[in-house]
Amino acid sequence: MRAFFRPAVVVALGLTIGGSHPSAEIIEQVLVKVNGDIITKTDFERRQVQVLRAKGIPSTDDAALKKAIEEITPDLIVDTIDELLMTQRGRELGQKLTDEEFDKVVANIRKENKLETDEAFQAALKQEGLTMADLRKSLERQMLISRVTQREVMDKVSITEDEARKYHADHAQQFTTPGTITIREILVKVPVTNQGVNVAADEAAKQKAEDARKRVIGGEPFEQIAAEVSDSPSKANGGLVGPLNVKELNPAFLKLVDPLKVGDVTEVVRSQNGYQLVKLEARSKEELLPAEKVRDKIADALYEEKRVVETKKYLAKLRAQAIIQWRNEELKKIWEAKVATLTPPPSDPPPATPAEKPADKPASSDKPTNQSR
Repeated sequence: MRAFFRPAVVVALGLTIGGSHPSAEIIEQVLVKVNGDIITKTDFERRQVQVLRAKGIPSTDDAALKKAIEEITPDLIVDTIDELLMTQRGRELGQKLTDEEFDKVVANIRKENKLETDEAFQAALKQEGLTMADLRKSLERQMLISRVTQREVMDKVSITEDEARKYHADHAQQFTTPGTITIREILVKVPVTNQGVNVAADEAAKQKAEDARKRVIGGEPFEQIAAEVSDSPSKANGGLVGPLNVKELNPAFLKLVDPLKVGDVTEVVRSQNGYQLVKLEARSKEELLPAEKVRDKIADALYEEKRVVETKKYLAKLRAQAIIQWRNEELKKIWEAKVATLTPPPSDPPPATPAEKPADKPASSDKPTNQSR
């Protein structure tokens, strides 16, 4: 677990959100009321610290902290209010995190982090500055946002066959399998000493590789000779290597094997480690997978695109309907400036009756507001 920021951070945070007289005195200050629910200075500072820690900002560098706080605050205050609006909507819809659901999530957290005892789990919470109540509040917020997104946004999104085929055409490279080759190799290494390469040893290695090639050309199985002669680890598989992605091959090696037909063997060539000959075992061409074979991937991509767009619209609607009462003018200006950049795209006209969908909608993510911009 990561260590907490030193207490001086709180002073810096207080300056950022409008405190004209920095003080170490702890006062519960309300920054904003959203439909009657409050966001306090303490709540917001806690979120700032979490983001700073995630970014790895050094807690001993006040200048770096101040700059980082100025950078993260616009997004963070919008996210904080958006999440509160989504949480409120979830409660309006009768959603809540049950004791059974909470216990199941906690059990998974303990299992994933190998926290086998209650003492270890409580110590981990303390290390992160959390209580069990804090953890439950955070998990419930994630759950409510996820369910609201699914019910209010994703359940109203559909994809037509035409949209799926257009996405496939526009993103052809995404659905193209690369060309590959499979080879067999024989490598005869050239010994290297402190004085460099011995000429006689180099000639002996070359001759050994040439002799191996003559045996291959004479009809002996390549894999048998590789197992007998080769110094490469691939000798255990009869020299077999691949399939290899053609686009990832060294240009010099690609130039060597590209002219080959399946079954052809190269001349003996000097490599970095010695002398090598290669047999082309198999080749496959680059292939664009038809839309029918990648329907699920297309559906996932299109639903994610629409999730982002529709979530922007939905959050803009919630903000417009909300009663937001600011108690901190500086933070209000920051929020208004950021929201002004988040104008959602205009609503599309009602679609025609959709054709067959390529796949069912995937579940929405837990934190839509963090990905909606």
